[in-house]
Amino acid sequence: MNEEILVNVTPMEARVAVIENGAAQDIYIERQSSRGSVGNIYAGRVLRVMPGMQAAFVDFGGERSGFIHLTDVLGVGSATDERIADHLREGQLITVQVAKDPISKKGARLTSQLSVSTRYLVYMPHSDHVGVSQRIDDVDERARLQQVLAEALDSESMDGGGYILRTAAEGAGESEIRADLRFLQRLWAVVSRRAATAQNPELLYEDLPLQLRTVRDLARPGMQRILVDSHESYTVLNEFCLKYMPELAGLVELYEGERPILDLYSVEEDIQRALARVVSLKSGGHLVIDQTEAMTTIDVNTGSFVGRRNQDETLFKTNLEAATVLARQLRLRNLGGIVIVDFIDMRDAEHRRQVHRALEKAMASDPAKNKITGVSELGLVEMTRKRSRESLERTLCEDCPSCDGRGVLKTAETVCYEILREIMRDARAYETGGLMVLASQTVVDRLLDEESANVGDLESFIGRSISFRAEPDYTQEQFDIVLL
Repeated sequence: MNEEILVNVTPMEARVAVIENGAAQDIYIERQSSRGSVGNIYAGRVLRVMPGMQAAFVDFGGERSGFIHLTDVLGVGSATDERIADHLREGQLITVQVAKDPISKKGARLTSQLSVSTRYLVYMPHSDHVGVSQRIDDVDERARLQQVLAEALDSESMDGGGYILRTAAEGAGESEIRADLRFLQRLWAVVSRRAATAQNPELLYEDLPLQLRTVRDLARPGMQRILVDSHESYTVLNEFCLKYMPELAGLVELYEGERPILDLYSVEEDIQRALARVVSLKSGGHLVIDQTEAMTTIDVNTGSFVGRRNQDETLFKTNLEAATVLARQLRLRNLGGIVIVDFIDMRDAEHRRQVHRALEKAMASDPAKNKITGVSELGLVEMTRKRSRESLERTLCEDCPSCDGRGVLKTAETVCYEILREIMRDARAYETGGLMVLASQTVVDRLLDEESANVGDLESFIGRSISFRAEPDYTQEQFDIVLL
């Protein structure tokens, strides 16, 4: 697999695209005005303990307070008979880490199970677990890494804590593991000193900016190149690689082409398509993707694809293509949580099994943890995908001010009838010589044309004149009635 990383950095934002075999698979965007806080460690003050929810709200200095559950205080697998009130009290100052950025109206998800990372290792000061990333599936390599880490821990006289060897550690030598160990110990000593002296909510440790995190977490020696279009960022990335990942230093290249870097491999077009509700398939079918507060739904349709042999073949081929395309769209859009896929009904059981296997295969390369169930009784495929940051749509878009995020507008006819009813109420409530309606051009045009007879009848009924004025800034649903 040919892999590249494209890094676009401006004073306003950083954008990173991960390219696999000539197509963008993951897109990351971090704006300076709203930089994410996942991985940051804070001194936080407990605002409110909620025994019924076994959770608490914590002020960590963000715009909104964060949320911490009992399992995030004790760690997964802890005794279930514990109570949150036994561990946290209002006003208490605690050290927390952001596990999930604020999403929609929800505050950040916090944890007391802290960790800091390097290229090869994750250090967990409050744990004693030592393990290897599940993505390293070679049994011999896993055993070798565990042996190297165990020997390094003994020789370096570490103070304790848990460690996880990351996926990038595959093939790493003893010297690299030891260097990461020493760096993590120095880093944690600094964080501990800051936490010990903190008196109020404050930042204790900030994770790397997007472009450096990308290199740390995603780059590996087998990658073709890392292209960056900023001289300053190119220098920073080079220095970062030389200091922490010398094996990657030769991969970083400065892009000086005339075309914008994200025009390569049509990444800009992919971003725009990833914001659309409908995704076309090469076969002529299409996907309809709807992101809601509770879940994401994906509906598969045949569209103009009619097939060459019979209907069963048409449905099967459309579903097979959809399985691959929707897996890529989930990554591009960074859609997480519950995902429900409504494939086109297939009568052949073998076709259903093959589509399900195709979806599992397409999702296997997704770096985000995911789980796919079988086909439900209603013919739906249910899946979950880990979500730790806002989706691409929520990052780049906002709710439409005209429809308030509903995605639909009242028709001009509906608004006209609302106006006529409002005029009736105002005429009964106020003594006035006349009334003026302020509305959008479309609504005014309808009132003066198709609804003119109804307007005339209303004028006769209330005994007052009604005039109209089009307001270019009004949306179709917006109107006002002025008493004259």
